[in-house]
Amino acid sequence: MGSAWSPSGLRKVLRELGCPESIDLEDRRVIVWREAGSEIWPDRAWRRRTATALMMAGLILSMVLLTVVGTPDAMGALTFAQRMTGFLFILSGAVQGLAALAALDYEGKRQFKYSGAVVLVGALIALITESILLFTWLQEREPTFYFPAYLLLFAWSLWALWRLIQGHVWRAIPHPKRFATGVALSGILASTNFAYSAVYQPTSAPFYVTLTAKFGTPHTDPTRPFIHVPMTFQVENTGKVPAYILVDKYLVYGRSAEYSNDDEGLRDWKNALEGGYDAELHVTESGSKTISAGQFAGPGYWLHPGEGHVKEKVIQIPRSVEYDLLEATLAVVAMRMDRGKIDLLQLQRAHPSWQKKEGRFYCAKCSDMLIHEGKVRHNNNIINVTRRPRYVTVLWYGNQEKFGYEYAISSYKFNPRKRPDVGEIAREEDRYGVESRSTSTKVSVAALMASL
Repeated sequence: MGSAWSPSGLRKVLRELGCPESIDLEDRRVIVWREAGSEIWPDRAWRRRTATALMMAGLILSMVLLTVVGTPDAMGALTFAQRMTGFLFILSGAVQGLAALAALDYEGKRQFKYSGAVVLVGALIALITESILLFTWLQEREPTFYFPAYLLLFAWSLWALWRLIQGHVWRAIPHPKRFATGVALSGILASTNFAYSAVYQPTSAPFYVTLTAKFGTPHTDPTRPFIHVPMTFQVENTGKVPAYILVDKYLVYGRSAEYSNDDEGLRDWKNALEGGYDAELHVTESGSKTISAGQFAGPGYWLHPGEGHVKEKVIQIPRSVEYDLLEATLAVVAMRMDRGKIDLLQLQRAHPSWQKKEGRFYCAKCSDMLIHEGKVRHNNNIINVTRRPRYVTVLWYGNQEKFGYEYAISSYKFNPRKRPDVGEIAREEDRYGVESRSTSTKVSVAALMASL
């Protein structure tokens, strides 16, 4: 007919049944007590209210965490699987919001028959999701802002399940075996979807960036002693996923060689290979000089599949040039966009190291260089909440003899007194799908002169 936790609650039930308000609870003629007397009641108000508060607080905190984790993926992920993972987390958070309301009924009057089952579902969701977060965190064990939250929620979920099992909540479930099977399958589905969206899919899609560099037909300057040599550089995304360009460069060299008639060129092949140049039979010594250098597109440019970018330049060399060969190289470092998202406004801004107004980018002892830095987030937000923030750092430096760059994706924020961890850089390059591409082409100066 009803349930009561205290004498006042019992009197309320009896009033609803038509009994007088002044009924004597000790009158054995109208009331029969079984197993215990009227002086023993199961309710401990402070204990029940504390347990209710803890149960609801854990469910609400878990709801907030799952919503925070799932929203960026649901609204901004590039792939369908990653968006499904985000929506799955948001849906799980909504279920936990309902479970928090059900906990208020379950720990109170239990007017809703299945309130305990709803709370059980919420606790199981918390246990599964916090286990995934903890497992991901244990891979690298980095201190993060979210770590105390999912560690606390993992412990809370164990306590909540223990309390619910002690209360035999499954007795109210019509088909407990089917319920347990459904929860287990949901957990397996969530784990599989996470593995697919975070590991398999960003690896299986092909990623190709094709580079081209070629010389055009030269022309003489009618008034000045120059030869104008056209150059065409092209970068094309021939893969299936969009790509960021983290850093790039083009270089044009002029090579001068000393020739030998006694075939001494191959005798010094060891030094040639160590120096990274060719060992040639009739060339005893060769040197190169940089004629032109620069950036192709610059950090923060991106290419969608099938999209290309062309840059045309004109190289000016004197008519009395002493070079034997002209060599052009194009190098690009690209990152898969289905692995991460970069703050392009930050990355595209160049910070000259020689200007004091640049703050922490100023470096009096460093060689002159341009510094680019931008925050990068993984496209699976579970990775972001279990790791420290990651940054793309690009250093572009040069002088009259040499031009080059360095790059890194790591937790390192630029500081001239520190260096990033080499092992971490290698791991992050693999995680975000960073690849380097380069191409080169050569042309004989004699052939260019003959075509004028």
